[in-house]
Amino acid sequence: MTHRRRTALLAVGTLTAGLLLAAPQSASAANLIKNPGFETAGTGDMPACWSKSGWGDNDFTFTTTSDAHSGSKAMKVELTRRAEGDRKALITESTECAPLVTPGKQYDLGLWYKTTTPDAAITLFRHDTTAGWQYWTDLKTLDMAGSWTEATVRTPEVPAGTDRISWGVSVYGTGSATTDDYTMDQVPDVTPPPDCTGTAEECANGRWDVLPVQNPVRSMHSVVLHNGKVLLIAGSGNSEEMFEAGTFTSAVYDPQNGSYKVIPTPDDMFCAGHVQLQDGRVLVMSGNKGYPSADGTIGYQGYKDSYIFDPETETYTRTNDMNDGHWYPSATILGNGDVISFGGLKEDSTGSVTAEIFSEAEQQWQPLWKVNQTWSYWGLYPSMILMQDGRLFYSGSHVFGNNIPGTGSAIYDYDANTITQVPGLQNKDERDQSASVLLPPAQDQKVLTLGGGNIDTNPDANRLTDIIDLKQPDPSYVAGPPIPQGTVDFGNGRVAQTGDQGKMYVSAVLLPDGKVLETGGALHNRANPVFETSIFDPETETFDPVAVDPEARGYHASAFLLPDGRVMTTGDNPGNGSWNHNVSVYTPPYLFKGERPTITSVIDTEWNYGDTQRITVDRPVAKAELIRPAAVTHSSDPNQRFVDLPLSVDGNNVDLNVTSNPNLAPPGWYMLFAVDANGVPSVAKWVHLQGPSALKAKDASAHVHSFADDLSGKVKGPGKKRSAQPVSPTVSGCDRHYGSANVCVPTDFPPTVKATTKARCDWLKANDYGRLKLNGKDDPLRLDLNKDGIACGKKDLKRR
Repeated sequence: MTHRRRTALLAVGTLTAGLLLAAPQSASAANLIKNPGFETAGTGDMPACWSKSGWGDNDFTFTTTSDAHSGSKAMKVELTRRAEGDRKALITESTECAPLVTPGKQYDLGLWYKTTTPDAAITLFRHDTTAGWQYWTDLKTLDMAGSWTEATVRTPEVPAGTDRISWGVSVYGTGSATTDDYTMDQVPDVTPPPDCTGTAEECANGRWDVLPVQNPVRSMHSVVLHNGKVLLIAGSGNSEEMFEAGTFTSAVYDPQNGSYKVIPTPDDMFCAGHVQLQDGRVLVMSGNKGYPSADGTIGYQGYKDSYIFDPETETYTRTNDMNDGHWYPSATILGNGDVISFGGLKEDSTGSVTAEIFSEAEQQWQPLWKVNQTWSYWGLYPSMILMQDGRLFYSGSHVFGNNIPGTGSAIYDYDANTITQVPGLQNKDERDQSASVLLPPAQDQKVLTLGGGNIDTNPDANRLTDIIDLKQPDPSYVAGPPIPQGTVDFGNGRVAQTGDQGKMYVSAVLLPDGKVLETGGALHNRANPVFETSIFDPETETFDPVAVDPEARGYHASAFLLPDGRVMTTGDNPGNGSWNHNVSVYTPPYLFKGERPTITSVIDTEWNYGDTQRITVDRPVAKAELIRPAAVTHSSDPNQRFVDLPLSVDGNNVDLNVTSNPNLAPPGWYMLFAVDANGVPSVAKWVHLQGPSALKAKDASAHVHSFADDLSGKVKGPGKKRSAQPVSPTVSGCDRHYGSANVCVPTDFPPTVKATTKARCDWLKANDYGRLKLNGKDDPLRLDLNKDGIACGKKDLKRR
């Protein structure tokens, strides 16, 4: 059994009965399905306009049976043995049989069924006028039913370029599904008239507000908790003085009243990793064991310590230790609730090549012998995104310097213990502190990577974006549209960006209307903030520039979605060691488009995979989704995801169809949004998603599709066991010969700065570095020509 199949088995099995609704009202009297009851025979052994489909290793039969809901015929699909894959009877993908659809419209689908397996789902395909037929999405898991039962579900909006769809019931576990009397009707338009409730500028571009109360801690880690509050972790806050004093801080921010509560913090969680566990507690791993030495011979050091923060008690509790230190580690939750982590710096400043797993069942880090190892060095904060089959996609986003060898992005298969390179990432060694995000919805399996730079060579940060479709058999990054340009501050006020100037330290936030907000950034290593914000639309793959955060948001800044649909931004830590304690909140344009819908009730907040869950709303909605709350630092939140919930609608009662695949929506707490046809979201309700502990059916699994299964990139298996990867003490791009540890004099100045003492000192003065003491006798940047121990003094500038 493969790792990704085993992960699915742990979380999914027989499903509790969901709510079924009466057939929805249709927009037209005509059923769009040809031969909906299988009564007309075809030319082969399938009824007219129906075809056999499916994939994988399984034994199956397709039978036209007389056990019908109406008429004399129905279709029975049965699996008698299954190792992987599915079988389904689909509407024939042809112009004669597949129903015509209109982009932007939604369609209500219905059928009658009987099942002997919990593993059956309504699956949808679409015909793209350019790319041809392709899988679209799974819509609804069918509850087991021994007698004829009706199932209804609404499609998402038909994507641009789609002219026809095909659909049917997939059987992906041993047992059978018998179906009959298919229906398909276009949903009537219910778009409310536009109603701008702000100024014309606010309705077009949204609004930023700087909050009156400052963040009391130098936080670089932001975690939105399932009670709606925000955990802000600083540790020593990149302050060597606080580290030496043992002053480690966190704060809990309450958006409801704008208050902060400073939390006792047991260790220096500066540049730790973090992820939300299945029960909503926060796992915090590693952190800063020590700052670099003054002579530059020793770099940052990571410790093995790990803690869990409990939102209920607002306290930290120590777990067992990790196998290695991991300063700047990745943290990805898997479909079974385990957490996997890679990369970072060890206790001796070398790079960790040890993969770590935190067991959800055992609530502890696993010993080394229990964890598959390739002995690969993934760098610092490598962005590892969980794919729908349990593999991990390394997007190429990372922190500090060059990317990993090869193409700069890869797919890691834990069970096979192989790394396969993925091509197409542009300028892979200039994606330092770029941002990567799994685009809405997660079912589409598309990843956007944007921006980045390189603190070692310190070029102008770039405008590059790359998009990859992991549903393709051999996926490759494709260049996306450039990030819009804004203004940049070189120390004398803002000026318009020119040429190919973009930004690193960029933040990307999933919005409840299915778009992505990108904001913040800087042009160079901890210098020259860029003021630009835009909204990316995954459907059109375009950016729309909007209102700009008035605060600088570069290194150590965070941006994250609040449950009310606004976006909060914190932090900025330029190279001169200062810190921006101001907090900004962005109100997107959708909150100026009229009254927002309200989720008036959630029948049950404890959700299982494959469930149908009912909510009530106060007005018609077009879609609903789960958004995993943020756990973000250094432009990185690989667990951020937007999971579509196909609807079944009966007036103000809406049934939400939850994916059966825990790799699409790993267990935990989620924000549930309902969104109207204008893209206006409700305030979120919190729901808890997990696999019921009683469900252990051996033949049950998530409906996993055969995506990215024909990779042509270079494959690497486990290497020779080793203890570490050599890493330069200057990995952070800072020359420690000058100033204190929280000051970053760049090892390589921006390209416009001449390699002279005067030019470098002028740049440091323009960026407010102040008095810089020389540490030791070495002066590699020639800033202390008179050798008085102070860099860039008046006498230094007079000497040649």
